Amino acid sequence: MSVSLGRYGVWRHETGLSPELAAEIEKLGFSTVWVGGSPPGDLALAESMLDATSSLTVSTGIVNIWATPAEQVAESFHRIEARHPGRFLLGIGVGHPEATSDYTRPYAALVDYFDRLDAAGVPVEGRMLAALGPRMLDLARERSAGTHPYLTTPEHTRSTRERYGPGPLVAPEHKIVLNDDAGAARGLGRPAVEKPYLGLVNYRNNLKRLGWAESDLDDGGSDALIDALVAHGTPEQVAARLDEHLAAGADHVCAQVLTPGMAAPEGDLRRLASALGLGGAAAR
Repeated sequence: MSVSLGRYGVWRHETGLSPELAAEIEKLGFSTVWVGGSPPGDLALAESMLDATSSLTVSTGIVNIWATPAEQVAESFHRIEARHPGRFLLGIGVGHPEATSDYTRPYAALVDYFDRLDAAGVPVEGRMLAALGPRMLDLARERSAGTHPYLTTPEHTRSTRERYGPGPLVAPEHKIVLNDDAGAARGLGRPAVEKPYLGLVNYRNNLKRLGWAESDLDDGGSDALIDALVAHGTPEQVAARLDEHLAAGADHVCAQVLTPGMAAPEGDLRRLASALGLGGAAAR
C-alpha cells in the first residue's frame, strides 16, 4: 500500500473536526486532513471523515503511544484500511515529558511500539512519526514512511530533507493567520505558540537547534519567532510562506488555520485554497 498526501493539507485539533468539515475541505481541493491532538485509539473520527469523503486522505497528528496500546491502534488501522484502502496514514508520537507522567526512555518506547505495530501487520508505509531532533528523525526514516514535524520552520524542513535524501516523506505543520495587520496577527498567533509549546522542552530544544536564543523563547516569544512560526498576511502571502516548505524539500505541508475565538475556519480555508490555486476553490 501507499498513501498519497498531496501537496497541501489542513491540520486541526480533533475537537474542531467533523465529517461535514472534512467534506468541505475535500471540495476546496485540499488533499489531506490531519487529526490533531491525541485522538483515541478507536480512530472513530478519522473513519467518519473518510466515510463522508471520496478521495481525501486522513492522518493522525498524532496518536500518543503512552495513551493507546499499539495493538488497539493496529486493529483500528486494519478496520479503516479495509474500508478505505490507501486513504489513511497513522501518525504516532511520544508527546512530551511535561504532559505525560509515563514519559520514560521515549526512544526505546518508540522502538518497542514500532515492533508491536510490525507484529500486528501495520505496514511501514502506512505509518509516520512526529519527529524533531536528529535521533527521532532517523528513527522515523528507518521505521516509518517519514516524519510529520510540528511547530517548525522551512529551515527545519531543509535540514531534514538534507538528512533524509530523496524518498522518505517530510510533512510539516505550519500555523497561519489570514490577516495583513501584523500586530493583530501576532495577537492571535502568540497564544497558540506560547501555551503550551514554549513551555515544553522538546520544542524549546528544537527551536534552539534552529538558532533561536532563549530570549526569543521567553515571555511569549519574540516577534521574530512568532512571525517564523505563524505565517500571516494576505492569502497570497501566506500561500507563499507555505510554499517555502515545499521549496525546502517537503513533500506536503499542512496549514493550521488560527481564527479569532476559534471561529469556524471554512471562510479562511476557502481564501487560502484559492491563493494556493487549488481546483476546488477555483470552481466555487
